[in-house]
Formats: sequence, structure tokens, C-alpha cells
Amino acid sequence: MEPQKEARTPGDPVARSSGPSRSQTPKDEERREGDTAPAEASLGAEADGALADSAFADALWELPVEPAERRPECSRCSRPQKVCLCPFLPLHPLHISTHLYIIQHPAEESKVLRTVPLLAACLPQDKCKVKIGRRFSEERDPELSTVCRKSDTLILYPGAEAANLEEFLLDSPIYPSTIIIIDGTWSQAKDIFYKNSLFRLPKQVQLKTSISSQYVIRTQPTNRCLSTLECAAAALSILEKNNYIQETLLRPLQALCSFQLQHGAQIRLSKEHLLKNGLYPKPMPKNKRKLRKMELLMNSVKI
Repeated sequence: MEPQKEARTPGDPVARSSGPSRSQTPKDEERREGDTAPAEASLGAEADGALADSAFADALWELPVEPAERRPECSRCSRPQKVCLCPFLPLHPLHISTHLYIIQHPAEESKVLRTVPLLAACLPQDKCKVKIGRRFSEERDPELSTVCRKSDTLILYPGAEAANLEEFLLDSPIYPSTIIIIDGTWSQAKDIFYKNSLFRLPKQVQLKTSISSQYVIRTQPTNRCLSTLECAAAALSILEKNNYIQETLLRPLQALCSFQLQHGAQIRLSKEHLLKNGLYPKPMPKNKRKLRKMELLMNSVKI
């Protein structure tokens, strides 16, 4: 007897089975579920890891910040005590009648190999004052404004309008009692000089010297550029008519450079020397203004 067939008319709906479809066997279903589980577990692990990292970062932000421990510094020369330069300073501050004002760019204050602390350590406190800043006015600094307006104040800054210091002293009816020197890179010094009208009130002077800088651990634009300490040493020696002042002020600078060279520092040749001898390590700038400066250095023209 034939097995009885299930009767179905075209209008009857096909009952959907809750089991697997014809294209998917039970094994296929198990395989699909097996593939999904690791992916879901991986996503869950990543989410947990992200939350853990976020919580860890939040915990780090909440930790108290401890300032980095700095090496003890000498109160006189401002150098670390292990490399103190006080043995090369004069036993007592030099006796001078000239007042020296150092206008220091803020960026110089944090540099380790700066010369102003050595200069200040050699001079009486009432004769050497350091003023830090980029902009000065009568409202911000009445004392400096008064100094700049005095007829016996000079500012040491090279330029076409600057008189030679020694020649100026021969013709000046008033002997200078104060000199201002700007401390910073050449671009920083230029910015301070031209953007502060106070510094164009005193008579502008410059040093006439062919001596190369002894500050050989820092790159200078030209062979004739001097550090702040060297400028002050030369100027004070001329104003005080005492060559011993220059010798005394240069002694700690020489010791500083010697110590650095003995501990791995290299002699820094001027940009002028490097350009003229084809040793400049960087490509020539594309900026026309900077390129013009390079050309002036190569032709030994003052900038």
C-alpha cells in the first residue's frame, strides 16, 4: 500500500519549521555559533581592556605630582655644586664705578650654560642689575625708564648708528656712568632693542674688536660675536680704564668652557666659519630673508 501523501492546495500556506533549514544542517548551526562566540568574547575583552585603561589613566591623573629633584646649586655662581666655578671668581667683587644693567630675554633664564650669573657674581650687587623681560615701558619699569633718559647712559648694541665706544669717550663732554647690555640670542636681542622705544633713548655704542669669542661651547653667528659676559668685560674695562677687569671677568668663562670640553662638549664654530668653509650641516633656507642673512655671513657683512 502506498504511503498516504499529504494533501496541499496551492492556497495553503507552507508551515515554517522551527528547526534548521534545508541549507543549514545542525552541524552548520553549531559551527556558526562557535564562530560567533570567540568574536563576541574578543569584543568584550577589548571593551573591558579599554575601560581598565581609562580607569588606570584616571588614577594616574589623580596621583600627586612631585617636582623633579634638582641638583643643589651654588648660591654665588648658580652652577651645580659639583661643578661650581667659584674658585675662578675673584675673592671679593670688583670695585667699579659704572652701573651695569643686563636686559635678559626670558628664554635665557632657564639655560644651563649662561654667562650672566658668572658676571653678576664678579660685580657688586648694587652695580649689576638683571631685568628679565621682552617688553619694557615707563609704566612697567619706572626705574629703567629713568635710567634710559639720563644723558650719561649708554646702550651697547651694534649697528650702523652705533658709535665706537672708545672713540665716543674721547669726544663726549659727559663721562658715562651707566651701560645697558641686552642678553639673548641675536634675534632675541634685535627683537628687544627695536620693539622697546626706551632702548633707543640712550646713546648707542659698539665695541671695535677683532678678537674671537672664547665662549666656544655655544654657536655664534660670526667670528666677531661675543657673549654677554665678554661684552660686559670689554666695555667695563674701557669705561673703568682697567684691563684687569676684563681678565678677571673672563677667567670663569674660560673655566666653564674648559670643563665642558673635558666632559664631552665640542667646540662650536661660528655660522660664518661653517658657511665659508662648506661645513654648514643644514640645507640652505628657502625663505628669502633667511637666505639673505646667510649670504651676508658668507661675505662677512654685519647683520
